[in-house]
Amino acid sequence: MVADNGKSEEELRPAFRSNRNPAIDAPAASAPVAEEAPFPAASPAAPPAWQASRRYIPVTEKLAIALGVTVLWLGISLWLGWPWFAELAQAFGWPAAGLIVFGVALIPGMANAFIIAGLMLDRRPDFSTPVQLPPVTILVAAYNEEDAIRETLEALARQRYEAEIEVLVIDDGSTDRTREIVRGFMPDLVNTPRLRLELIEMPRNGGKARALTHGLQSASHDYVITIDADTMLFRDAIIRLVTNQMLSPPNTAATAGTVLVRNSRRNLLTRLQEWDYFLGIAVVKRVQSLLQGTLVAQGAFSIYRTEVLREVGGWPETVGEDIVLTWAILERGYRVGYAENAFAFTNVPDSMTSYFNQRKRWSRGLIEAFKRHPGMLKPARLNTPFVWYNLMFPFLDTVYLFVFLPGVLAALFLQNYAVAGLMTIAVLPLALLVNLLMYFKQLAIFRRYGLVVRRNILGAIVFTLAYQAVLSPPSLAGYVAEVLGTRKRW
Repeated sequence: MVADNGKSEEELRPAFRSNRNPAIDAPAASAPVAEEAPFPAASPAAPPAWQASRRYIPVTEKLAIALGVTVLWLGISLWLGWPWFAELAQAFGWPAAGLIVFGVALIPGMANAFIIAGLMLDRRPDFSTPVQLPPVTILVAAYNEEDAIRETLEALARQRYEAEIEVLVIDDGSTDRTREIVRGFMPDLVNTPRLRLELIEMPRNGGKARALTHGLQSASHDYVITIDADTMLFRDAIIRLVTNQMLSPPNTAATAGTVLVRNSRRNLLTRLQEWDYFLGIAVVKRVQSLLQGTLVAQGAFSIYRTEVLREVGGWPETVGEDIVLTWAILERGYRVGYAENAFAFTNVPDSMTSYFNQRKRWSRGLIEAFKRHPGMLKPARLNTPFVWYNLMFPFLDTVYLFVFLPGVLAALFLQNYAVAGLMTIAVLPLALLVNLLMYFKQLAIFRRYGLVVRRNILGAIVFTLAYQAVLSPPSLAGYVAEVLGTRKRW
């Protein structure tokens, strides 16, 4: 395969490997799955991939089955755990006992049962049908990204895409060398005529949402892709994301790509986030898309129909601009999909301070979404179970920190099993089953597209047993900050 700048991929490989995610890397060039054949020419006679000939189970039936499994698990848990429930009621009263049991055991167990059923029923369409690829606009909002922006642009330039790619880098009042680096990269594109790069300079920092909405005004094409300035696209990420979007049902307004961790070797915190992105975030999006409503088309790597973006007014000036935007799209009756085979690698926080601030923003964005789009709770949608589950996050994080963790410590050191009861214990194998199922589902995807999962055993163990203890404090801080209306910043 010959790259767009005239060099073979083997010549580019040393630099490419140094820029790729060191934790989840592709095999060597000699491996049979390392390279892929170019997409063939368009074939209008081919039926859409989502109209496959295999037996199709309607999504409403899948939802009914998943809910049935969830209710069955709930009934069995209540039956087996009723003595524990009664003991808690004697000690704390029935209302408090109910909150403890539901927060510690029943709601997490129901969520795991629902996800297991969804994963077992999920049969992703094979979006390999060739299409006539449209030109696309890519928005890259950048604020003080001198360390990462060039590698992001280099990865864009290496993408195989037969149509025009308009890249708009919106510099949001950077005070470092971001603008100079973008300008310096422009001459490198002289041999890549299909890719046109433009720098849009904002006079002062106004936040990511404002920068993206400003860039949207200059978008020339019917599809807009957003990429974070520190995110690097894997091979053929754009063609796969666009193909997923175009071959999805007609009312699909956006499609989220698969974002994975690039700097996972840095320390234990980044290793934990590697599993969070690989097992948690990606799989939840997968099940949500099964119900035709992925709840977050993340700004790090997603595609949108330009007309829909302009219909909703672009990105709202909120901390969680991507989730609020996605809910605005869903509330208008559009579908949001998920491309499991369009990979991008991003740098995640490598210090507890930066991690805390990021997850605080994310949880605050969730509350912003509920405040701006409460209508998501009212009509019955296929993804309504996930919307209501998200509404329970503040309650679940509170119970986890102030009831579950103290209860586990009391059981370990004081032999007091008031909280660590039978239903609590029953959640653990269910959670393990969820993680194993998610792992093998994701592993199959990686193998199909020439990626391998680096061994990260320590991270997997800590993620399974204790990651929630790392995640809940910043999440709870974000909920409180939004309720109190404290200052927001990018």
